[in-house]
Amino acid sequence: MATPNCTQAPSIGSSNTVNAHPDGMDWDGPDDRTNPFNWSQTKKWRVTLLACFMTFVLQINGTAMTSAAEQINESFHVSDENFPHSYWPVFSWTLSGAAAPMIGLPLMEHFGVRWSYMMMYACLIIFIVPQAVAQNFATLIVTRIITGGCSATLANITSGILSDMWRDGRAKSFGTSLYIWGLLAGLSTGPVIGSAILHFTTWRWIFFSQIIFYSVFFPVIFVGLPEVRPDVILARRARTLRKTTNTKIYAEVEKQHTSIREIVRETLVRPTRMLCTEAVVLTFGLWSAFCVGTAFMFTQSIVQVYSGLYDWTFYGTGLVQVAIVIGEIAGLVASIGQDELYFRSARTNVEDPGKPIPESRLYLSIPASFLGLAGGLFYFAWTSYPSIPWIVPTIALGSVGFGMFCSVTAVTTYLLDAYAKYAASAIAGAAFLENILAAFLPLATQSMYRTLGFHWASSLLGFLALALSFLPVVLFFFGRKIREKSPFMGESAYEDRKMLSDKPRARYRSSMGYT
Repeated sequence: MATPNCTQAPSIGSSNTVNAHPDGMDWDGPDDRTNPFNWSQTKKWRVTLLACFMTFVLQINGTAMTSAAEQINESFHVSDENFPHSYWPVFSWTLSGAAAPMIGLPLMEHFGVRWSYMMMYACLIIFIVPQAVAQNFATLIVTRIITGGCSATLANITSGILSDMWRDGRAKSFGTSLYIWGLLAGLSTGPVIGSAILHFTTWRWIFFSQIIFYSVFFPVIFVGLPEVRPDVILARRARTLRKTTNTKIYAEVEKQHTSIREIVRETLVRPTRMLCTEAVVLTFGLWSAFCVGTAFMFTQSIVQVYSGLYDWTFYGTGLVQVAIVIGEIAGLVASIGQDELYFRSARTNVEDPGKPIPESRLYLSIPASFLGLAGGLFYFAWTSYPSIPWIVPTIALGSVGFGMFCSVTAVTTYLLDAYAKYAASAIAGAAFLENILAAFLPLATQSMYRTLGFHWASSLLGFLALALSFLPVVLFFFGRKIREKSPFMGESAYEDRKMLSDKPRARYRSSMGYT
């Protein structure tokens, strides 16, 4: 999951104009076509699909090499007999992905998304090259730290891109779901791609193919990704006018003189504070982190289970993980119905009439977590017998994929709604937990499945998923009281009500995309 950056931009009103000094740069009225909120629907969806697709393919970089663990071990004389040493390149990739966005995202927001994205993307391609030609295991691990940081930052900036273009409403909600699908499906697709490549050539071509594919898309990004940050667009317009007209006109962001050090400090301190003091951030972060960690664990456990039960090679154990992706696609389709239930809840909201209830984001996640995630893990555990056809536990993988997607989507969208102006910090804290668990949990996978056996190892995951599944139930029934007691959610709710009192109801509903 990513860190949406919509709340870190200067506050923009419902008309999407910036209140500036008389000598300051402003939009040319509420209908200024250079304002990303006023771009055509076609342009917005083109940018949205490109950003979400790139998130998907960037995540593949994280797990594609897991299918080649045995071959890489042979090349570098590494053994997994006592410890999963082959997982170190994925561990370094994931751990870097936990830290790099905390620094990289604010810098991208400060200097602009377009050029920062392309420079970091070029850096990613450059550091995949030594992975393809590595002559020792250490080279692989060290360069994976760089590519992990680049991949995570580029993937996470997608949420900021969506927030800078879309007003709150159905389009933005579905775009967020599509983005989360790209994050999860990319991780699950990695082993599929890796095993297919390895079937026809060597493990080095897993990296060579990424170099080729990512290089092909560089001009597509250059042409298709415009600058989306409103403050950066206005600042560039102001600089142009200063040069051409010799007028001392400045954008609001240029007057603030916020240092990079202050920006980075805010993005580190507040998420840490909220993670430690906000029970919702901590518990929902653990729920989401378990889902993402399970996706990484599957890259290890599926190989053990299917090779042990059915004597499958890397090719079969890689391809079977497409079942998880199918489950995640089903979750993406189901999210359309979830969005409909969410927006309908505005009719029955007595707290803020006309505005959807944050807890209505959890409707789908409750059965999806109990039946899809926890139920799927138990189903996978107790159908893992050689006498049972492989398709039976594979169906369970699809169920888990469905539950993972619905759970992570519920966490992201609920935190966005409940914390409003502090959503970026809340999700940053939750995302940190995700990456930490994704890095460390798979290190225990091989020993856990060897010690407990296939049935009880997966059952242990099922019991953890079952316990975490009660979290949305608690929020569903007591969410309003919890929000009232939280200083962060309480302040956001107060500002929302104040905004409602300052403008006509119809105008507010229209500006927020509710119909």
